Formats: sequence, C-alpha cells, structure tokens
Amino acid sequence: MTVLERRYRRLLLAYPRAYRRAHGDELLDVLLESAEPDRRVPEGREVLGLLTGGLRSRLIHQATGSPWTGGLHLGIAALAAANLAAVLPYLGSIPWWVAMSALALLAILRGWILAALPLTLAVGVKAVAIAGGWRVLDVTLIPVYPSLLADRPLFSHDGPLVVAALYALVLVGLLVLATRPGQVRARSWWWWAAVPVAAWAGPRWMADDALFSISLSRMAVEFAALTVAVAGGYLARDPRWAIASVAYLAAVSGELAGDAIDLGLTRQHLAYWGLLGVLTAAACFAPYWRRHPD
Repeated sequence: MTVLERRYRRLLLAYPRAYRRAHGDELLDVLLESAEPDRRVPEGREVLGLLTGGLRSRLIHQATGSPWTGGLHLGIAALAAANLAAVLPYLGSIPWWVAMSALALLAILRGWILAALPLTLAVGVKAVAIAGGWRVLDVTLIPVYPSLLADRPLFSHDGPLVVAALYALVLVGLLVLATRPGQVRARSWWWWAAVPVAAWAGPRWMADDALFSISLSRMAVEFAALTVAVAGGYLARDPRWAIASVAYLAAVSGELAGDAIDLGLTRQHLAYWGLLGVLTAAACFAPYWRRHPD
C-alpha cells in the first residue's frame, strides 16, 4: 500500500461503514487513477470533497426510522451529555455519581432505555439534593469543589428547581421512548468527545465575576451541534434534528429563566440565548428549504 493510498483510506473513514463496504474500493480506485504520478498527499479539494461527502452520507444514513422517535432520542442524548458535563469536573469529590451519570449516558447512546431510566433517576435525585443542600442517598460534603476543568462549586448558580427540571426532561423523554414500539438505534461514540469540552469552564463568554458565566468551549460545542442539525435537516429533508434542537433549547431556556430570577442576566446571556434560538429556528426550517432552479 502506497503512502497516498493509505491517506485516502483514512479520509474515507469519514463515510459510514456500510457505504465504505459498498463503494469504498471503487471510490479509492477512482482517486488513485486520477492522482498525479509520485503524488504522496491528496489535493486540498479532494480532502474537502471527501470530508464533506462523508458528513453528508453520515447525516443521510442517520435519517432512518421514525423522525419523532429519532429526534426525541437525539434530544435526550444531548441533555444527558450536558448533565454529565456539568458533574464531570467534580469526579474527585463524587466519583460514584459521576460514574453513574456516565453509565446513564452510555445506556441512552446505546438505546438501552429501560436501563437508562433508573440510572438517570438516581443521579437526578442526588443532583437535586446537592443543589438544595439536602442529605439524600449518601453523605456528601457541600459545597462540592471541582478537581479538574472547573473552578466553582457544583451547582453554585443553579437552584434545586432548575436542576430538577433538567433531569425531569430526560426522564420524561425516556418514558415516552419506553412506550413507543420499535428499537432505538445506537448513537455514535463521538458524543463522548463533546463532554469534556463542554465541561471545561474557561475561557468564558461572560465576565469572570459574573455569578452565572458560560464558557466559550461549551458554546462552541452547542453551536457546532446545532449547525450539524441544520445541515442534517437540509441534506436529509428530515425533521429529527429539529426536534432534538427544540428539546435542547427548551432545557437551556429553563436554565436561563431560573437563573434570571435568582441572579439576573446580562445582555451577553440574552445574546447567547438568541444565537441558540436562531440556529434552532434554522434547524426547524432546514428540512423544508428548497433550492431554486437556475
């Protein structure tokens, strides 16, 4: 295998496995035959074309089954990932609860709905207890200080009602999925890569002295995910990404509303919410956009 062929094969990993099995060798032969002699690095336009083509194929490949079930599952997965990101910096202080939150996310991503329900309920009850300063299930020293990625105590700006609402949305969604016929498909392992990035506390979009500040890393993950939702809806003509986006925006809106009562919000908070709203609206309209004929 030449160096160029090896690099082409790496780029073809952008495509789903089923597509690579069916068309990978044919596509690789075309790329090698059209390459200049002694070339060792793919051309820039080929790299861009393969990556965008792979993303398009993966998005279209995801648009199978019921859009409502798939969209609800995606939204629940996003909320569960956000809940894990919120507690991940406190791994050294509450390791068992962080591990249980990770198991809940794993069960959701693999489509094990019945297994995810008790795990999410247990973690949610403990999270609400920590936010409220109550002793539930075990003894936990409050405030819970971070051991990595963050610099503020756990739920320092979220009250118990806000935390309860975030976990209740996941639980209600899981209950709905449990009553729907058909198997929920497993999700990509790439979801795990977003969790530590979203958990990192800095640099911040708001001032460092703000009681409720949002990190730029979390915003980057959210905006990237919503941009993919817009692309998925447009390319696959499927509303499942819009449903997931609306569910996530509802959770963020509830969090901001609860913090506005206790802490007050700045123009930066409103701008953040507005950007999420614009991308969510775009995801809702994307499946129905049509190209005008030339």
